Amino acid sequence: MRAEFDDNLITGNEMIDSQHKELIGKINDLLAACETDKGTEEVIKTIDYLKKYTEFHFGQEEKFQEEISYPGIKEHKQKHEEFKGTVNTLEEMAQKGVSEEFIGLVQKQVIDWLYYHIKTFDRSVAEYRFIRENPDRL
Repeated sequence: MRAEFDDNLITGNEMIDSQHKELIGKINDLLAACETDKGTEEVIKTIDYLKKYTEFHFGQEEKFQEEISYPGIKEHKQKHEEFKGTVNTLEEMAQKGVSEEFIGLVQKQVIDWLYYHIKTFDRSVAEYRFIRENPDRL
């Protein structure tokens, strides 16, 4: 199964939404690498890029949260750390080769986690920003 960016994942923050699209694209690249005969080398290379992009994206999100004084930033950062741990686990697993367990982890702990995170945590940040910037609309 491939990840897909759809309207349910839109937060309303163009920077964050475009980064989510890029992140989902990288996850799909990882799944595609699992299916090719390029094997472990391509998977590890893709995980490395995903790891770097995740660091960049989470850094951008956290900086934005600090700028708007988002009250849930501590919990949000903890969730980001969980995801980074998952990517590290994938990296370790990939060293041993791609398995059904590896692909299952990508589905459950990467795609499903990311969808849930965007729909709850990231959307909450966007709603907080909107309320903060539009108090007269409440």
